[in-house]
Parts: sequence; C-alpha cells; structure tokens
Amino acid sequence: MTTNLNTELKANAKKVAINNALIWAVINIIIFLLVYYAAPTLLGNFAWGFIQMAIGIGLAIYFTLDLRKKIGGYWSFREALGNIFLMFFVQVVTVTIFTTVFAKWIEPTYADTMREVTLNATTKMAETFSSDQEVIDKMIEEAEKSVEKQVNPGFMDMIQGLAIATIFYFVGALIFAAIFKRNPPLFTPVEEE
Repeated sequence: MTTNLNTELKANAKKVAINNALIWAVINIIIFLLVYYAAPTLLGNFAWGFIQMAIGIGLAIYFTLDLRKKIGGYWSFREALGNIFLMFFVQVVTVTIFTTVFAKWIEPTYADTMREVTLNATTKMAETFSSDQEVIDKMIEEAEKSVEKQVNPGFMDMIQGLAIATIFYFVGALIFAAIFKRNPPLFTPVEEE
C-alpha cells in the first residue's frame, strides 16, 4: 500500500513539474513577445539581461514552492532535485523550441532586428570603453559572430546551447533542492480529545 502511494506521489510530482514548466515557459514567451514588439531595443540592453534574470529567479522560486505544496509539502533532497530539474529542463527546452520556430518561420525579420539591436548596443559599449577604432572594430566583429550563431543557429549550435543550458539548470536545480527540500516531521503532533 505504501509503495503504491509513493509511486502515485512520484508520478503526480512529475506531472505537476511538467505543468508548472509549461506555464512558466508560456509566461517567458509572453514577456519575450511583449518586449520584442513593444521595445525591441531593450533586448540588446545589458540591464534587460539582469531584469530577465531576476524575473526568471522569481518565477523559479514561485513554481518550485508551488510544486512542493501540490505534492504534499514535503520532499527529500533527491525528490526535490529530480522534480526541480525536470521543471527547469522542460521550461528551457520549450522556450528554446519556441524561439527557434519564431525566428525561422513566424517572424523572418527577427534575425535582422536582433543583429541591429545587438550591434548598436555593442558599438555604444565599445565606444564607452575605448577610443581606439581597432578595439571597437574587433569588439563589433566578435559581436557579429556571436549574434549570427544566436539568431541563425545550426543544429549543432542548438545542441551545444541546450547542453550548456542543461548543465547550468542542473546546477540551479541542485541549489534549489538544497534550499527548498523539506523533510516531514519525525513526530506527528498529538491531538487532545
């Protein structure tokens, strides 16, 4: 009986993790689309990167706590790690697939827009750091290569990017599991009659 309950809770946890990941991905996609269509120059701004990271961490905390609550409020480090990593991984894969489809088929001007935004931001940054035109040209050349891989990735670029993201999100899941694990109490409180 206990084995069936544990198996059912684990299956439920995976289902909740995937649902939370898909909701999280949709939120990220909506934010991306709003920024892309309302203020695309923000996408090349370094401050936007920090804002995006803060939003991502906030959503990760929210969905991790929601996941833990929905599966009963308790989980070991191992259970937390597996479910949090699953949630993180499904979210990043979903967003990556959407972004690729968006850039290749939905919005064909995406690559040109991102190229222009990124190169303008890089040029401004390069001019701030150096007045030497050779240094500025070198930074812009490096940025062009980077942007080209980002907006027009090949299959191996996507696999490599996903592998790097997987490692990054696994480390994040380790940290979150250590923070958000919660073992059940050793003794249940005795209720007075």
